[in-house]
Amino acid sequence: MSALSLRLPNSLHERARELARREGVSINQLVSAALAEKMSALLTEEYLEARARRGSRARFLAALARVPAGEPDAEDVLPEEAPNNKRLQPTKARRKPATKRRSRKRLRG
Repeated sequence: MSALSLRLPNSLHERARELARREGVSINQLVSAALAEKMSALLTEEYLEARARRGSRARFLAALARVPAGEPDAEDVLPEEAPNNKRLQPTKARRKPATKRRSRKRLRG
C-alpha cells in the first residue's frame, strides 16, 4: 500500500466523514472505494470505445446470417397488441451526454 496526501474542500471532507460513519467504514475505505468505482467506469468506457472501433458492420451481418431461421422461443415473443412499444426505443433526447476526456487525462498523468 502507498500513502496519498489529498486536499479536499472542508464541505466535501465533512460529507465524506458523515457518509463513512453512516456506512460503518473509515474515510480511507470510502475514498478508496469511490476512486475504484470511478476508475472502473472510466476504464470500462475506454474498453467499450476500443471494441466499437474494432467492430465491423460487415462482420456483424455475416455472423447474423449464420443464425438459423426459426421461430423465437415463447418468452421472446412480443404480444401482438403491445401497449405503445415506441417508449422502449431510445430517442435522441435520452442519450447520455458525452463525457469529458479532460478528467481521464488527469488520471493517467
